Amino acid sequence: MPRGKKLRGVSSKEQRQYEHIKESAKRSGRYGRRAKEVAARTVMKQHKSKGHSKGR
Repeated sequence: MPRGKKLRGVSSKEQRQYEHIKESAKRSGRYGRRAKEVAARTVMKQHKSKGHSKGR
């Protein structure tokens, strides 16, 4: 399961999406050191667009 830091207030599916986006960005060399930030922002943007609040 997740190897890194867990995002607060997200489901296990969204956590897996975060890990996938982060690893993909690191492998391709995109975003440099900001890979974690970009992955977290992407997942949280999708999370909020589904009508979820920050704390679930």
